[in-house]
Amino acid sequence: MKFFTDDELRSSLDPDAVIDAIRGAFTRGFADVQMPLRSRLDTGDGAVLIMPCGIAGDPICGVKIVSVSKSNRAAGRVQASYVLLDSGSGETLAVLDANHLTDLRTAATSAVATDLLARKDANVLGIFGTGRQAEAHICVLPRVRNFQKVLLVGTSGAKAEAFAQRIAGSYKADIYATDAANCVASSHVICTCTSSEEPLFPGEWLRPGTHVNLIGTYQPHAREIDSAAIKAARLFVDSYPAALEEAGDIVVPLRSGEIAREHICADLHELTAGIKPGRLHPSDITMFKSVGIALEDLVTAKLLLPLAHRSERT
Repeated sequence: MKFFTDDELRSSLDPDAVIDAIRGAFTRGFADVQMPLRSRLDTGDGAVLIMPCGIAGDPICGVKIVSVSKSNRAAGRVQASYVLLDSGSGETLAVLDANHLTDLRTAATSAVATDLLARKDANVLGIFGTGRQAEAHICVLPRVRNFQKVLLVGTSGAKAEAFAQRIAGSYKADIYATDAANCVASSHVICTCTSSEEPLFPGEWLRPGTHVNLIGTYQPHAREIDSAAIKAARLFVDSYPAALEEAGDIVVPLRSGEIAREHICADLHELTAGIKPGRLHPSDITMFKSVGIALEDLVTAKLLLPLAHRSERT
């Protein structure tokens, strides 16, 4: 059995390979995938989430364990580990620190959606958030669009400025701290990478042609975007069952009757497989809600198996 640290994952996982693996997994679809909705154990200070996944006929399955804390721990509010298993024998093949895996697979899924939905001429990326997911999206999304500028919004201007200064020089695009209004007005692609339970900005601020990736919330009461934004957009999800159970951005306006179930245009399988269309017009506002599903973790973790096998032989 091989154990992988987050540092080993950073040096071993190629973002382009992760994008390709996730695109391929969604293209194949969910017919042979066993993926129960994540189970949740409340811990008082937060929750432990369990996310198993297996694919019929595949010799490898896996499970991710995520700890989410309400407090601002030095190591981060979200900590994850992953176990890769032999589907037949149940043998543990590898155990991973899965913080970087989670950050990378989430950003790679956003990249797949962005490639399918954003305008080809998009060159300004707006990021709400200053944590690990924010940096992962700044790293990965330029692999599908030629972003020249990144605009950052944090919980305070000082926090956004400090984050911008810390990562400046690590990426090709120019990175600037700004406020919510300027970010929404100036960005062609917006990614919400926060733990906010209330909308980050009025939906009326979104300009025609914008694409939005919503990735920060996974509970039915919490949302980063308001109903006006959801109603104005062509809406897409990673998984219908997960989004309808967990995505407050969608669940809240569904329960209030502001949108109908049919407002969701497609899931990511239908988009990648070409079953349903994405953007129909340059002026469309497109929106992808990602709650994060276990299939993304499994196909990403499996990319490390050659390294695990190599370690066993040496």
